[in-house]
Amino acid sequence: MREENIVIGEGTQYPLNGLLTLPDKPERDIPALVLVHGSGPHDMDQTTYKNKPFKDIAEALAAHGIAVLRYDKRTYAYGRDLVEATKAGVPLTAYKETIEDAAFAAQLLRRDPRIGKVFLFGHSMGATLGPRIDATGGNFDGLILAAGTTRAIREIMFEQMDEAMRSYKGLRGFIARWQIKKNKPKLLEIDTWTEEELKTKDFILGKGIAYHIKDMEAHPPGLYTKDMTKPLFVIQGDKDFQVSVEKDFAGFQRLLADYPDVTFKLYEGLNHIFTTSHGTKSVEDYQVAGKVSSQVTDDIAAWIHEKGNR
Repeated sequence: MREENIVIGEGTQYPLNGLLTLPDKPERDIPALVLVHGSGPHDMDQTTYKNKPFKDIAEALAAHGIAVLRYDKRTYAYGRDLVEATKAGVPLTAYKETIEDAAFAAQLLRRDPRIGKVFLFGHSMGATLGPRIDATGGNFDGLILAAGTTRAIREIMFEQMDEAMRSYKGLRGFIARWQIKKNKPKLLEIDTWTEEELKTKDFILGKGIAYHIKDMEAHPPGLYTKDMTKPLFVIQGDKDFQVSVEKDFAGFQRLLADYPDVTFKLYEGLNHIFTTSHGTKSVEDYQVAGKVSSQVTDDIAAWIHEKGNR
């Protein structure tokens, strides 16, 4: 393989550094994949403790003759600027955080004469946003939705709070229960706020967070998949503790039950980032260095080549 430095959104307010990983001897009409991060600030490798899942995917797929584009997330590269903007009443939306840059990435690849069909790999929040990204300028030839959810973000937040109350012991448990008791009602209270209040009022993690939550909930994946026909590949690890097999993977199966071209795959023994789970059901699972399973990358490569050759 070989790598080329690129810039996503060059000439815009928030240009982002990235890497285009290519097969060693690239030809014309190479299929390409854009990697879209989950929630939170991430570098282009989506570094998660001792793991670099996006780097693993890029290198593995290049060996299969597929180009992969990855880049620093806007909240990673411009976190301080975006925080200051939210304080000034300009909230961070899903469009500003993720969607616009993913569309820029797709457009960059389409201008490259070496590249053929362009696919999306959305991970976690990136998977949830995948159909919206496609409809908002992405226009991909197919989408891989990895470890995402169709549920409202607050439903998952409530679930995580309940799990924290059950799991944490001692002083840590006391602090967690106190914070949860204080913050849970706020998650319901934002339904009564005006748009201006959603943008400007302090809310748990800061100003603008309430607006971000409401924005996400106003644009569920099903709003966009109902009019789609392009190929979808929905995947998850069965040891994922951040999203649920029963509620989230099954949620996509229900949502896409009548979809014309969808493949589902649940991977045994893998966690949220598709490395081997060590059974901790916490972020400790990511503190052991590992690689994204070759079974996953082999399946992704086979799916891209199948759909790309149509």
